Amino acid sequence: MTMTQPFRRYVIFAEMRTGSNLLEATLNAIKRVTCFGEAFNPYMMGWPDKDELCGITKAEREEDPHRLLRAIFERPNHLPGFRYFHDHDPRVFDAIIEDRSCAKIILTRNPVDSYVSTELARATNQWKLNETETPIPAAIRFDGAEFRKVTGEIEEFQLRVMNRLQVTGQAAFWLGYEDLRDAGVMTGLLHWLGRTDLERVEPASDQVPQNPRELSEKVENFDEMQAELARLDPFMLRRIPNFEPRKGPAVPSFMGAEAGKGLIFMPIKGGPSTAIAGWLRAMGDVVGDFNQNSLRQWKRQHVGHRSFTVLRHPLPRAWTAFETLLGTRKAELREMMRQIYRVALPADEELPTLAQDRKVELFLAFLDFLRRNLNGQTSLPSYPGWASQSEILAGFSRFGAPDMVLREADLSRDLAWLADSAGIKQPANLPDPEPIPAFLNEQELRSAAKKAYLRDYVAFGFAGQS
Repeated sequence: MTMTQPFRRYVIFAEMRTGSNLLEATLNAIKRVTCFGEAFNPYMMGWPDKDELCGITKAEREEDPHRLLRAIFERPNHLPGFRYFHDHDPRVFDAIIEDRSCAKIILTRNPVDSYVSTELARATNQWKLNETETPIPAAIRFDGAEFRKVTGEIEEFQLRVMNRLQVTGQAAFWLGYEDLRDAGVMTGLLHWLGRTDLERVEPASDQVPQNPRELSEKVENFDEMQAELARLDPFMLRRIPNFEPRKGPAVPSFMGAEAGKGLIFMPIKGGPSTAIAGWLRAMGDVVGDFNQNSLRQWKRQHVGHRSFTVLRHPLPRAWTAFETLLGTRKAELREMMRQIYRVALPADEELPTLAQDRKVELFLAFLDFLRRNLNGQTSLPSYPGWASQSEILAGFSRFGAPDMVLREADLSRDLAWLADSAGIKQPANLPDPEPIPAFLNEQELRSAAKKAYLRDYVAFGFAGQS
């Protein structure tokens, strides 16, 4: 059994105007504990107007930030740390997050309070206030677009931190702005950090709240701010649930064509891949069966290449998946559909003579299965032939996003533009598109497909018909 090793250092994940200066002052008042400010703020070295920290200059930090990280952390019989915000040097993030001997303290505050406090500090140039100083009275104008931008960036960073801690099996000490003046919480924090020799930790008293007024007094356009905040969706009530398993980049399925400066086709299964492959082969040699290393080599050898993928409308793509299901050799998959997933397929020997009306009825049941499958409500994986195109594209991007995302309905126009961008002077003619069965325009099928593939309809703007 492995015991958790004691913390030897710490980082405070915080943002502007969350109270991190007060927390730093509390820590720095304790012997053998030091907080080195915003050590990786691109514009300063720990604190304003400083160009050197721990013997490292700003230029040296720029050249190698890990040199400063080592200088801060390598302090025997000491507990060193610093404050790290979402816009600080990203080059040290992995080293911090993966260091299990580095305690993670996460400090948050109501984002509206943080935003207003930041804007007031900028307007007055008062970033700290002690009890002998007088706050400069001021009010700011709330900018909704700026608020959404800033809070979105911070939220994205906080989710990244939380996910990395979960993946690495680490726990953080979470603090709110209101906790920073609570001696009990501060004592608990230092005990968690390993300083159990401290009987009681008093919060720093050399800083006072700068703007203890009501928000309505600090914001000129308070009513406008309220209306803007009412438009936000903090509980993500309008979010489209996504329980679909993540997909990998599927590099072995990619095709490299020698035409022009080179084309990389990243096929989405269930789309017009056969037609695109024929178009590529009509213009020259095509290679496949890549791995990530060989694909990188191919790209290096084809300067000016273009990569692309092609989207198909979800309804005909689902129909292709259904037809594949009926014709596949995987009889056990069809049996699961019959026995477990409420798709009452007839016996395999009857499938070749299945009447069209009956096939459409079963397709409707298959679309309902897809809805449940893509929402993680079945034990079957989301096979590439019916997985959402949103997730497949996300999988591609884990290796490298395509240069172009084309639409099957516009291929005659888009492929000509693609060929020209890759230096292909005389592109081959594109084979005729596969005909779409007229019955796919039935309202019931269109509605069922949209329920199954809502992410794709929203992400790519697909119309509710084929």
